[in-house]
Amino acid sequence: MKQAMTPEEIKEKKPYIDWSLTEHEYNYIADKLLHRLPNYTETGLFSAMWSEHCSYKKSKPVLRLFPNKGKRILQGPGEGAGVVDIDDGQAVVFKAESHNHPTTVEPYQGAATGVGGILRDIFSMGARPIASLDSLHFGEIAHDATMRYKAEQTVKGVGDYGNCMGIPTIGGETTFDPCYQGNILLNAFNLGIMDQKNMERGQASGVGNAVMYVGAKTGRDGIHGATFASKDFSKEHATQRSAVQVGDPFMEKLLMEACLEIIEEHPEWLVGIQDMGAAGIVSSSAEMASEGKSGMDLNLDLVPQREPNMSAYEIMLSESQERMLLCVKKGHEDDVKKVFDYYDLEVVTIGRITDDGMYVLHHDGQVVCNIPVHTLVDDVLEEPSEEREPARLQQARQAPAWVPEVANAGAMLKQMLQQPTIASDRYFTQQYDSQVRTSTVVGPGSDAGVLRVRGTKKGIAMTNDGNGRFVYLDPYIGGARAMAEAAANIVACGAEPLAITDCLNYGDPNDPEIFYELHHSVMGMADACKEFETPVVSGNVSLYNENDDKAIHPTPMVGMVGLVHDINHVIPMKAQQAGNVVFLLGQTGDDFAGSELQKMLQGDISGALAPLNLKDVHQHLKKLLKLEQDGLVQSTHDLSEGGLGVALAETLFHTELGMKLDLADLTAAQLFSESPDRFVITVKAEHAVEVQQALGDYAKQVGTVTADHRLQAQMRGQYLNENVATLEKVYEEALPCLMKSKA
Repeated sequence: MKQAMTPEEIKEKKPYIDWSLTEHEYNYIADKLLHRLPNYTETGLFSAMWSEHCSYKKSKPVLRLFPNKGKRILQGPGEGAGVVDIDDGQAVVFKAESHNHPTTVEPYQGAATGVGGILRDIFSMGARPIASLDSLHFGEIAHDATMRYKAEQTVKGVGDYGNCMGIPTIGGETTFDPCYQGNILLNAFNLGIMDQKNMERGQASGVGNAVMYVGAKTGRDGIHGATFASKDFSKEHATQRSAVQVGDPFMEKLLMEACLEIIEEHPEWLVGIQDMGAAGIVSSSAEMASEGKSGMDLNLDLVPQREPNMSAYEIMLSESQERMLLCVKKGHEDDVKKVFDYYDLEVVTIGRITDDGMYVLHHDGQVVCNIPVHTLVDDVLEEPSEEREPARLQQARQAPAWVPEVANAGAMLKQMLQQPTIASDRYFTQQYDSQVRTSTVVGPGSDAGVLRVRGTKKGIAMTNDGNGRFVYLDPYIGGARAMAEAAANIVACGAEPLAITDCLNYGDPNDPEIFYELHHSVMGMADACKEFETPVVSGNVSLYNENDDKAIHPTPMVGMVGLVHDINHVIPMKAQQAGNVVFLLGQTGDDFAGSELQKMLQGDISGALAPLNLKDVHQHLKKLLKLEQDGLVQSTHDLSEGGLGVALAETLFHTELGMKLDLADLTAAQLFSESPDRFVITVKAEHAVEVQQALGDYAKQVGTVTADHRLQAQMRGQYLNENVATLEKVYEEALPCLMKSKA
């Protein structure tokens, strides 16, 4: 077997630089923390635990801007997932995670294991996962067979893993833009439900208590996955499959049932539990020991291994899937073993808790690591970052706004409905089981997914949203708009927004302009969180999303959860009845910067965004939600990509209804403006006056729902008159045609 470098050779040859540890950090570890040179295994552990993916050393100062406390928050950031009170002694547990680099390299396994990882975060808290969302961002699929293959395999990976686990995927978002051509994004969001008394934490304490390894055997897949995700991506990494894990959803199903059985039926056996995610055994064990203010002594010879001659370095850094670490009270090891034996899973006591604060690893009869726990977890050097406003922002503020001419609104609407980001994603979502477990009330294709909470009148609404184009054009306003869009989607279905999780997807933070994007977009998100009273309870930072020095658009994904107090009052997106009155809520301006129309007509995006008044947005959301809860609203659809024209069409799809509208104060182009804080709602005629009085100037009555399945609208100088069935046909067929193209 190849011999590892000596500590002296490591100091001289600096292999740690390839593992994302800087020379300054290495010297600090050796000189200030250990007062000696770390050996090969120790250097590998520090590289993983001090990587951006595990330590957030560059992003922590920014993340502190987020509010993370509130009257319903039971557990905020710092554990496997956030926990939020939904009354009646129940809680929802949710989190989002990115798996961007692995999905770019190996789309099927990268996506599948992204889903598997987030599920373990949920059930490690004591909750049963009940629904997933995904946020997928691909390059353009027209004329690019490779990107079509990656999109197909990514969706298949998401669907196969979730379907095998019996967990519905009830919504999400899929966008297409050239900026993701070399680095696609896969953000997985899962939500679970539990009784609050079953909440667990990732902690290890109590001298002599057992450290138990459960689940699948350890192999060489995923070694240095955390550091792989903590550096720039380039063509030389395009086939780095060794950093990508391989998933087995059937084993994960067994693992979930075994863990939940112990948590729910035998909590007295358990001190703590944590998923072996990024950085594998080292991350879960060191973080649990740090949380419990304990030491830990592990014998790596006892770790179940599926490959021969694995080194301590490989065992500790492997990110093989479907594994958990448990801290079990001394004397209950055999009890725990019987449960996992029943599920035919590996279960081994690999170590004990100590009181000296040391992290000690034994392998092949030798001590291969002996360092203080806090050096791995708590002593990470935060990295100050320079930031510089991108020149494009100043230029955009000084340049005249782009306002298009639209000569034929009907023809333009058909074109817009065929844009991949707008078109129906049924081609993808039909691969997901959205109805398994029969709790789904609203599935894919609506503003938010909704689940019933069995045995109660309550429902849970979920959405995820992120528009990288707006954040690219103005990080602060774009970040605030991402939050506003998520809140609008939750309110649109009749739910009260509770809290958020996020995935922050950006380029290389060492670039001052990219750090500016991160910092200022989080400022915008944080201000919106405070205004909307929706704290951040969990999340993930994914930096270094670049390919050959080309960064993605800054793409913060907001995953928001809401509470439906009465499931009978869930508001549908579709128009319900001929004769209902149509209201347009909000002001429509010439907001074309970053719009789908601009991208389609100009092939690129540019311009400045109009400011967003968060207080006004919040007041509008509260007024609309009150009307919905009072039973005065028949349908609600928020306006986002494609603007009013697309929203009107989507409101009529899959119905036999139409609309006749007076939009004479709007130009044909403004039909596709993407002004924020707007909705289309329909109400019964007898409620129209009451709704108008409640909403005041925010609402304008613009027409009625008809029975003739035509979308008709008088605009300034043009009349739109389109067969809804024709619009629906182009909307539904666009993605399948592109995905099956031979070009």
